[in-house]
Amino acid sequence: IIQGGLDLTLRRKCVEAMVERDLPGYAIGGLSGGESKDKFWRVVHLCAPSLPRHKPRYLMGVGYAVDLVVCVALGVDMFDCVYPTRTARFGVALVMSGSLPLKHKRFAADFGPIEEGCECPTCRQFTRAYLHLVVAREPPACHPVSIHNIAFQIQPL
Repeated sequence: IIQGGLDLTLRRKCVEAMVERDLPGYAIGGLSGGESKDKFWRVVHLCAPSLPRHKPRYLMGVGYAVDLVVCVALGVDMFDCVYPTRTARFGVALVMSGSLPLKHKRFAADFGPIEEGCECPTCRQFTRAYLHLVVAREPPACHPVSIHNIAFQIQPL
């Protein structure tokens, strides 16, 4: 795992040491999510292109759609993050304009899909009104929202 926080000198040293070991793949870690996008992307911009292109380059714990797109452009191959599913557990769907808190009563009579034009199974099968009804009562009912949120995250890629 490439470490070093926001210190680019430490990151560079760690990258060099890890590449020298000729590992089967590399992870970029140590970014907490609390740093500014500029600092975060600067670290990824230093690390990812310095790692072998023919081996997996994995960025740990990153899951916001904009970060996925930018980090793929910077050379990252894989990600993991609880964001889309954790958000869904609270009955919140991710959409282009931000997020929809489906537990809110304004969705009780909204018979549209989570996101117009979304082709995920959830948007094809369920309305906002139905999801509003079930996510507030049954935690497992958040599963369709998780499916939508993951599809939403993957779409730009």
